[in-house]
Amino acid sequence: MKKVKVSLRPVVSKINLPTVLKTTILPGDTIESLFVATQVGEIFYIRNGVMGTFLDIRPRIITLGVSSGGYDERGLLGLAFHPQFYYNGLFYLHYSVAGTQGPGALPGTFESFKPNPCDSSTLNQKWINRENHYDHIDTVEEWILQSNGQPQKRRTLLHIRRPFLNHNGVNSLNFSPETGKLVLTTGDGGSGYDPFNLSQDDMEIAGKILEIDVVKNTFIDHLSVVTRFNELPVPIQDTLTVMAKGVRNTPGIAFQRFYNQYIKYVGNVGQDLVESIFSYIRYKPMPVTQLIQASLLNSEPDQEGFINFGWRGWEGAFPTSIIKGCSANPALDEKTIAYYDEAITTSVRRLQPLISYFHKDPRPDKFGGTALTGVQPYMGDGIPDLTGSVVFTDLARIKEESQSPVKGVIAYSRVREDCKLNDFNVIETDYNFGSQPAYYVSLGSNLNQTKLYLGVYGSMKVADLNQGTIFEIVP
Repeated sequence: MKKVKVSLRPVVSKINLPTVLKTTILPGDTIESLFVATQVGEIFYIRNGVMGTFLDIRPRIITLGVSSGGYDERGLLGLAFHPQFYYNGLFYLHYSVAGTQGPGALPGTFESFKPNPCDSSTLNQKWINRENHYDHIDTVEEWILQSNGQPQKRRTLLHIRRPFLNHNGVNSLNFSPETGKLVLTTGDGGSGYDPFNLSQDDMEIAGKILEIDVVKNTFIDHLSVVTRFNELPVPIQDTLTVMAKGVRNTPGIAFQRFYNQYIKYVGNVGQDLVESIFSYIRYKPMPVTQLIQASLLNSEPDQEGFINFGWRGWEGAFPTSIIKGCSANPALDEKTIAYYDEAITTSVRRLQPLISYFHKDPRPDKFGGTALTGVQPYMGDGIPDLTGSVVFTDLARIKEESQSPVKGVIAYSRVREDCKLNDFNVIETDYNFGSQPAYYVSLGSNLNQTKLYLGVYGSMKVADLNQGTIFEIVP
């Protein structure tokens, strides 16, 4: 694979932490505008280099960064425009709701849970008393851009109670060009190591990729807050299919046209070992009503063709491991399989990742990553070496202490029709961020995937305001 070098062209700067970057054509307009959603709740659009405010829902967003020293994974996390947005003005939001702060599902800081393979009670934790033991509530809503140019909320599609602060997904709403449905990608509910194994439980909303049929114009006033599919009102159940399970946390789903079909790409953020990107063409969507029926009958739904990324038994290509330093030699560490039985149970059913990259990598041409933050196909010819590739970003390259300020990574991999394991290469950039940290927090594209946009933030903390820059990735 070829060494590729690109430039970063600043589009807008001094904004809050960007969670979604995508384009659409506003009703009555002729060119695409770039839309930027920020974690704190603003949506901006940039047209011909001029920035305007599309919507500001900051009062609707939960107070961010209070309990965790400024860091947070809640907020405005998803924005998607209806495929017919130009004509019907419909768009969709996923965010964490103001005033819903709870104490959390387990005591301790938000990532403190670690299983102990020698203590079965840590391997079989249950999320009990959910009405009181939760962290926050997320909502998925449909909005409409009215003819007077003012956006207005139209209906609520889902109200989900979440156990912890982290792993709510990001860039979590995207429309499928195959089915026309809205795809919601949320994580396993958070902490570390998925304490309640929500991602593999067919009744749990957490850790799944959901397709929502928005055409079934289902209006339900005062929709109840749920964690499980069987708690949803039947008309809402009828709008949902599950595309995949075994998600830990994900920066969204991307679709790449390949002849007359679509390759789906889903990144799964790793625990301590490896970041993974999965791809698949064929899948068998599982209607939620069918999963509920199987659960009532205590029978196993037919899993043939049902996509399973393997988490929590598997972290990508590896059984999920607990890593700890060796007492005799701190420079070395030992890795213990966390959930051996679950790794066995899901070993055949799980999908193998297309791309794996590691938190520690001895190979000189690779890098040590922190967290996968974006996956996008590139179909443009402006950067010929990347045409037809899948491009991905990592939050921050792990470096030796003495080196310059922290900076994210962009890399790419060639498309494989068979979706089997593939190698990747780092993309070099010449942009000088000076003495500022540059966390690569989001990656987006335009409608036909011929342009790529990178969101960079000067801090890992959403509470450190106005440190964001959006770049276009150019030759």
